[in-house]
Amino acid sequence: MYPKLTEEPGAIATAAAIARGEMSPLEAVDAAIARIEALDGPINAVVIRDFDRARDAARALGGKKPGPDQPLFGLPMTIKESFNIAGLPTSWGIIEHSGYIAREDAVVVKRLKRAGAVFLGKTNVPPFLSDWQCDNPNYGRTNNPHDHSRSPGGSSGGAAAALATGMVAAEYGSDIGGSIRVPAHFSGVWGHKTTWGAVSGDGQNYPETDGHEIALGVVGPLARNAEDLALLLDLTLDLPLPRADKGIDQCRFLYLDRHPLCEVDDSVRAPIEAAVEAIAAAGGTISHDRSALPGLATSQGDYLRMLGIAMAMGAPGPDGKIATAADWFALLDAQTRLQREWARLFEGYDFVLAPPAAIPAFAHDLTLMQHRKFALNGGTAGSEAVLAYAGMVTFPALPATVLPVGSAGHLPVGMQVIGPRFADRDCVAMAGRIGRLLHG
Repeated sequence: MYPKLTEEPGAIATAAAIARGEMSPLEAVDAAIARIEALDGPINAVVIRDFDRARDAARALGGKKPGPDQPLFGLPMTIKESFNIAGLPTSWGIIEHSGYIAREDAVVVKRLKRAGAVFLGKTNVPPFLSDWQCDNPNYGRTNNPHDHSRSPGGSSGGAAAALATGMVAAEYGSDIGGSIRVPAHFSGVWGHKTTWGAVSGDGQNYPETDGHEIALGVVGPLARNAEDLALLLDLTLDLPLPRADKGIDQCRFLYLDRHPLCEVDDSVRAPIEAAVEAIAAAGGTISHDRSALPGLATSQGDYLRMLGIAMAMGAPGPDGKIATAADWFALLDAQTRLQREWARLFEGYDFVLAPPAAIPAFAHDLTLMQHRKFALNGGTAGSEAVLAYAGMVTFPALPATVLPVGSAGHLPVGMQVIGPRFADRDCVAMAGRIGRLLHG
């Protein structure tokens, strides 16, 4: 089992209780506010609180019945600080943007509100959304709810911490370097990195800009169970994605236990391998043959170059050089070739199983991410190495669902269920089947 901090009901269960009249939307909102006020002090996850407007929105729902398109009717939730909510700050943790107030809701926010959700506020991020911890000059540091001396992950770390403690039942984040998957892994919740282009990121832009969606960057849901994750995904999708709906015993899995650029810490490897063994015992076909995998080391280098350009929005990199249009188009070509290679791999496999990160939650560290050293099997690894398990999914624009599978001592451990492009629903469904197999 994995360490759990709450038995609070999930999003679907809470909305169902409201629909049955067991509580009103205002009572649900008040209960969530009370949990935040009681639990968040030492964690510092919900850093922008919009309680008065949330109560007003809940009162407006009072006495009404949910419509057929409102499966989240009355559900209180929070969202990552980088998403615009009209009237609230969006700073991405950057001090220069601390006074910026959004004028319009992000597309995802609009869709979730349309489904009946009530937003209580926003959760913490690192500056520029560019770290695996959440510590910024605007809102301070978020602590891992399982161990306050450690990071909850980043950049959707506040989201994961709010979920793990039961403050809220639903969240939404973004991912370009593991920013949904790593917090889910570090904090013991569920998260889904969507296929690039599957869900609109409009309104989750760099503060005070209104530009094109960031290359490689996606938005996706976080929750405490697979059913809630699937609903949040379905409510926000841009595309009518397919669903194969195959059982564990009908599927072929490729297990990646090691990236050529970075080994996996033994504390993370052990619970993932136990989960893989359970899948095999349930009839899943497990392969350890890595010969069909694309060149992971080469693609990681291409990913890091594209990531650097995207995050800097074309500004000079650490070496002082500015990428040319030719550099960018060469990376797009490399990405397209890689997507074809992954598509060929998925002709022989349904899913790839892999760690979300090589390490469990690490101790808070003020060193910049690009210079940080992470403890790994008695040695250390740099950020470019530990990013390998995120980048192998991000660069080819694949979907991946992270579910908790076990523990490294008192810390949670997750596993990625990676599928073909636009097989998002299948990734979430298979993660749910694996979760029920492991945890009942």
